[in-house]
Amino acid sequence: MNWAHDIQAACGGMLIGLSAALFLLLDGRVAGISGILGGLLGPRNRATAGNAAFIAGLLLAGPLYRACTGRWPAVHIAASWPVLVLAGLLVGFGTRLGSGCTSGHGVCGLARLSRRSAAAVATFMITAFITVFVTRHLMGGGS
Repeated sequence: MNWAHDIQAACGGMLIGLSAALFLLLDGRVAGISGILGGLLGPRNRATAGNAAFIAGLLLAGPLYRACTGRWPAVHIAASWPVLVLAGLLVGFGTRLGSGCTSGHGVCGLARLSRRSAAAVATFMITAFITVFVTRHLMGGGS
């Protein structure tokens, strides 16, 4: 067991929850990444600066980690670039179809006891289980 990794994961989860709670308390909006990013792509309004700051924070997290630790976060992705691009497009389509993403529904919606978010998260999870099963067991993807 890698306790350091477990502690980092727990701290990361707490920071996500804290940031979502603060965003809701201080700005009155749900911290759904797809909605925040989508807000930057539309006409400017009172939320534009906050949306830009939120996305900048996400993009600067890796460099900040490196500045604090002297190394980049360990990330291992076994998929090819075409698969990653296709996956990104499918996720983008799914967020529009489901009126939100995993951060909006999973972190914020479930915390607010939203039935719509519970249905969305159940759909995300079932789809993920099926995808992993198909790719690992039916397509010969290994473990």
